[in-house]
Amino acid sequence: MTDVGQAIADAAAALAAAGIDSARADAELLAAHVAGVDRGLLRFTEPAPDFLDRYRTLVGQRALRIPLQHLVGSAAFGPLTLAVGPGVFIPRPETEALLEWAHAVPVPVDGLIVDLCTGSGALALALATYRPDVRVIAVEQSGDALRYARANVAGSQVQLIQADVTAPDVLGDLAGSVDLVVSNPPYIPEGADLEPEVADHDPHAALFGGPDGMAVIAPIVDLVARLLRPGGQVGVEHDDTTSAATVDLFGAAGVFTDITARRDLAGRHRFVTAVRS
Repeated sequence: MTDVGQAIADAAAALAAAGIDSARADAELLAAHVAGVDRGLLRFTEPAPDFLDRYRTLVGQRALRIPLQHLVGSAAFGPLTLAVGPGVFIPRPETEALLEWAHAVPVPVDGLIVDLCTGSGALALALATYRPDVRVIAVEQSGDALRYARANVAGSQVQLIQADVTAPDVLGDLAGSVDLVVSNPPYIPEGADLEPEVADHDPHAALFGGPDGMAVIAPIVDLVARLLRPGGQVGVEHDDTTSAATVDLFGAAGVFTDITARRDLAGRHRFVTAVRS
């Protein structure tokens, strides 16, 4: 295990030199992936003969700023480990604040939750895991993302629908029947400076929401106004520069109360919640 320990130290140094802030953690997570064990069990594991070759290959790829999640094929989100890879947005820890809020929203037995722009299915599946007694519908436009979502939600009560959430007639049959809507839509303003892992590997359509980041959020507010039953609730994630604009959109709709700007786990304004009047 001494050689493995040295390999991890060397990998951490190489990843730090490549500009990766989480260099040591990434080095350990890649080692655990190659060894087929949990990160905490690395010191107790006897690696296979080909461990070092396989490990150094992955470290070299990570140093090129290929996302860690693409290299290991999964991403942690709330209570879940989700299958991810090229073509689907990697769920972020920031969205767990929205998940925590949504988990606390009272939804009746046999009620209905809708996740708009579901991507890998992260929010939909996490809420379904917490509430197996409700119906969950997840909407995604990208066929590539849906491949991962189908794998992730298999065996759950989540129903996937391929649709454009900005289309005027989308989900028309659900009007006035939804108890809770959540959404992590494309919201980054065009031209924003992003880390290579994001700019070069997350799907463009899952990231950018037009010049001001609001191109998808605006039609989502209109859609949610149609979907929610009276008293139903919504939470929509946004860029940390567009909290006030998102609040204004909900206010302008004229059918929402308790419009609240909320912060993520890092204290940044990250999502807005509201109640259908």
